[in-house]
Parts: sequence; structure tokens; C-alpha cells
Amino acid sequence: MWNEPAGRFELKGQHYHVRFQITAACQPSITDLDIYQNLDPRNNYFRIEHYAQGNISFVDGLGCNSGYFLHENLYKGSTTAAHEYGHTLGLAHPEDLDLRGKGVPGIMYPRGTLVDPAYQYEPDKPAGAKGGTLYPVFRKVRQEDIELLQLHRLRFANRKAIIGEFTNIWHPPHDKP
Repeated sequence: MWNEPAGRFELKGQHYHVRFQITAACQPSITDLDIYQNLDPRNNYFRIEHYAQGNISFVDGLGCNSGYFLHENLYKGSTTAAHEYGHTLGLAHPEDLDLRGKGVPGIMYPRGTLVDPAYQYEPDKPAGAKGGTLYPVFRKVRQEDIELLQLHRLRFANRKAIIGEFTNIWHPPHDKP
């Protein structure tokens, strides 16, 4: 999803295309020590479980490299992973959560955002009512999201730069109440 808009930015008068190289691996035997000792900025750590406190996926902070995914948020067509990845890159939820009349919602808009009926859970529901808010499957990464990364401020070496910080937090499974 992050490569879909064919993002671009300008640095010192030169125009560049942005290409995200994102991979994933399931490592059920990873230990807390493996995570704590991580020095590779390409590694992000997310525990995936069927239960999460608050019933939602989350990251440990803006620009972090760790968090927790609720398994049910990772269905085919889900935008949750791309949204949470945006948080790891340092992006917050936008302040204006009323997108009515503004088209396709960007990737960082949270659940509960007011959108045009075509982007709601239930298009026939009034805005803000149950079913009348953003259905996350309609979020898209847009050029505006790429611009919010402020890539021109990063330190590049060999056409690569590091975005974010090391939090390296190991999460135990959440206990059901």
C-alpha cells in the first residue's frame, strides 16, 4: 500500500521516487532478548494475538518499531497493518476527522472518522451513527501521506535513510479479563 501512490519528494533541487521495501516474517520462537538486542533499523516487532486489551491493534508510539496486532484486524483487504506502519514512520492521526466531501480517506485516518457514505461501514447510515463512520478497507496511502514523512529532512546515505526510532519492546500476550 505504501508504494501504491508512486510517492515522490524533492531533496536539494533533485526529484526522487520513494520505494518502500517491506517484508514480514512470523517468528513464534522469538525471545524478549532477541528484540531488546536488535540494532537493525529495518526490524519492527509486532506481537499478533487473538486477544488484545482495548480490542485494537496499536504501536508503542510514533516513530517506534514495536507494537501489538489484534489478529482479526489482519484480514485480506485490511489496511490496519499499513496504518500502524504509518505510525512506526512517525505519522499521527490527522486532527480533522470530518472528511465528508473530501474523497478517499488517507491511510492515517482512524476508525470513527466521518466520511462520505461510500466509505462508511454502512452507506445508508447517517454520518456518525453506528455504521456511519470510516470503514478502514477504504483507506489509501496517498501522496499527501508521503509528504507528511518530511523525507527531505532525513540524512541519506547511498539513497537510503532511516525513519523512526528503536523502541524494541517485547510484548507478552494480553490476558483476557
